[in-house]
Amino acid sequence: QVPLVESGGGLVQAGGSLRLSCAASGRTFSSRAMGWFRQAPGKEREFVAAISGSGYSTNYADSVKGRFTVSRDNAKNTLYLQMNSLKPEDTAVYYCAASTSTLAMVDNYDYWGQGTQVTVSS
Repeated sequence: QVPLVESGGGLVQAGGSLRLSCAASGRTFSSRAMGWFRQAPGKEREFVAAISGSGYSTNYADSVKGRFTVSRDNAKNTLYLQMNSLKPEDTAVYYCAASTSTLAMVDNYDYWGQGTQVTVSS
């Protein structure tokens, strides 16, 4: 059981920035890869970014690479997503997730947060 709580979403104009946070609980946080996903209205949930348990490696969707940065602070049991140069197509509910693996993969996530809304206006 790994409760996850996202925060930091909001409304921003295109070209702006937001920083999302995901607070996790659990002694084994550092052993789990963590990921960010998003779901826009009428679309399936899609992978955004992931980071390995150690924070050494990261994985990004092509649509966000170069604009978003995923990081983690294992001492604080917190995951972050820095989103820069935001586009209207980034509008979605963003979810953090804890993986069953230590590797930064696009799947194998077993715990999910409640989501935080990000809206990017033109």
